Amino acid sequence: MKATIFHNPRCSKSRETLKLLEAADVPVEVVEYLKTPPSRDRLAALYERAGMPPRDGLRANEAIAKDLGLKSADDDAILDAMAEHPILIERPLVETEKGVRLGRPPEKVREIL
Repeated sequence: MKATIFHNPRCSKSRETLKLLEAADVPVEVVEYLKTPPSRDRLAALYERAGMPPRDGLRANEAIAKDLGLKSADDDAILDAMAEHPILIERPLVETEKGVRLGRPPEKVREIL
């Protein structure tokens, strides 16, 4: 089994999740999503596989989220904003053949290993 982690190396939870995956001896593809953002469609598919609405994957406290008025936005507007401003994507998102989990806390990814 292989895992893909949408990773921000500056984020402690993302680093902890990556270490967890490596300790589990899972081959990992690391996608630094701020450098290589997923498309809007990819994000929508990830959240659908995770069984979570895009709002749950939104970094709502980011200044840009407040500036864009995302607190009351619908899923489409949130996905559009995330695709345009990847800093709004809560991290880390991890995908395996068993599903997708947001690594908050990092141990959540064990569910899909």
